Amino acid sequence: MGAPIRSRAPRMKIATWNVNSLKVRLPHVLDWLAANQPDALCLQELKCENKAFPLAEIEAAGYQAQFNGQKTYNGVAILTRQPLADVSFDIPGFADEQKRIIAGTLDGVRIVCGYFPNGQAVGSDKFAYKMAWLEALTGWLRAELLVTPRLVLAGDYNIAPEDRDAHPDWEHEIHVSVPERDAFKALLGLGLVDAFRLFEQPEKSFSWWDYRMMAFRRNFGLRIDHLLVSPPLAEKCTACVVDKTPRKLERPSDHAPVIVEFA
Repeated sequence: MGAPIRSRAPRMKIATWNVNSLKVRLPHVLDWLAANQPDALCLQELKCENKAFPLAEIEAAGYQAQFNGQKTYNGVAILTRQPLADVSFDIPGFADEQKRIIAGTLDGVRIVCGYFPNGQAVGSDKFAYKMAWLEALTGWLRAELLVTPRLVLAGDYNIAPEDRDAHPDWEHEIHVSVPERDAFKALLGLGLVDAFRLFEQPEKSFSWWDYRMMAFRRNFGLRIDHLLVSPPLAEKCTACVVDKTPRKLERPSDHAPVIVEFA
């Protein structure tokens, strides 16, 4: 009698990527899906209305898509190989014309994809909007975690949470200010864990580089794209990395994908 056949333990791979125009970056996204085969890819800054979403191309690549878009700005989507259940849009109870949130459940994991406001400059009206948005998001997630303890908050946060997440010569206050970092800590206060920091990482690990001043070549960047995971998922997390490969292509997004894997 031969040895028993052992079934391979199920694994899950989730990625987040600000594509800075899905129309422009669609070939990159399709190639990346084929090469990496994530179970879910969270996209931000689609910059297209729902009617212009390239659903046929995504489905031809073997993925389904749920999306929340608007013309010219913002927009989020979640691409999955299996159907996404209980899909919701926007932050409940927070009046907002900007399309920045989409959520859905995949194999018992609640995935929240967010394109956090930039904030422009500390003290500006856009910064006040950013802080109000973050407060509303945190309140909503507090309730969500009571119902769905297995949760991933993926997206472009537009916050570099610690000094090591910004190039030492970063001179701007935006993305690194005390109020923004306190808002990030409030998300961690819900029990969420920064998956990237569960593992030893190279110094100056960033996920965004300006198009100007050869910033990518100089590695002058910020780590502002994050995957925060709830404790039950943190316990099963096996890897979290930034994939710089797409940033090296012609006409790339200024962001790189970030990938988390779970056993």
